[in-house]
Amino acid sequence: MSWVFYLLCLYLFICLGLALVLQRFPRKPVADKPDWGTVEDTIVDTRNDAHDGGLLEVWRVWPDGEVKGLALLAHGWTRNRDKMTSRARNLGQMGFVTVLPSFRDHGHSSKYAFAGVKSFADDIETLLRWLNQPVILYGHSAGAGAAILAAAKNPSLVRLLILEGCYTHTRRALWRLYLSMNRVFGFVFGPGLLLWAEILSGFKLGAYSPYRLAPKIDVPVLIIHGQLDEKFPVRWARQLEKAFPPGSARLYVNKNATHTQTGETHQCQEAVKKFVERCWQTGRLGA
Repeated sequence: MSWVFYLLCLYLFICLGLALVLQRFPRKPVADKPDWGTVEDTIVDTRNDAHDGGLLEVWRVWPDGEVKGLALLAHGWTRNRDKMTSRARNLGQMGFVTVLPSFRDHGHSSKYAFAGVKSFADDIETLLRWLNQPVILYGHSAGAGAAILAAAKNPSLVRLLILEGCYTHTRRALWRLYLSMNRVFGFVFGPGLLLWAEILSGFKLGAYSPYRLAPKIDVPVLIIHGQLDEKFPVRWARQLEKAFPPGSARLYVNKNATHTQTGETHQCQEAVKKFVERCWQTGRLGA
């Protein structure tokens, strides 16, 4: 049966190579610089905050007029800080200083061999400590998963949590993404890729799942999801809403939006505005 062992080793070696490729490609950065307020383009050094840290490119945009507070926006996998500009503009027009980073291995921030939700969350935690006051934390897709992880570990620094295009369980989300690339590819290589994802996470994929972290979050939460989301079904958003403590989360479903479009629509931004106006001062969702 030695040939079975060698075939298994070859399969795992191929999957490791594919995992490394998928870590690097494709990248889908966008170009959309802030066009409001006063823009501070800065670099945040995370090397003293984490043993494997690096440099993060960050926009901090000061609104015109009175400042109400801070909002930190977390982009998704393959993207960069520019992807969150339209969401930040909405909050900036409400009077919030908006902070838009590119996480490690994205945009022009430092390279990182195995970037993912955990490294995203580490970068968010560094920025929360850098800002050193409670914020609106807004995450999209993988950035939403990272936002929950960071909020669970830093409850005093997150006042409101907004999750767009989020998932429930990390393993399930990865499996669905592998299948979305190509069903044959997903069924053949998905199990090996998931195994390497578990190994590289220290077998903590389950612990990083938003569904498991949600009960620990004691702040008002707005969940945003597109009815036409081609990556994560809207039923996952409904499951996630129920996972948070009773009365703390609300779900807004945009019936005509996909995974990447939802937060960019006028209807969604109005929902965000109403949520923030309702909850920012009290820190509670209320009736």
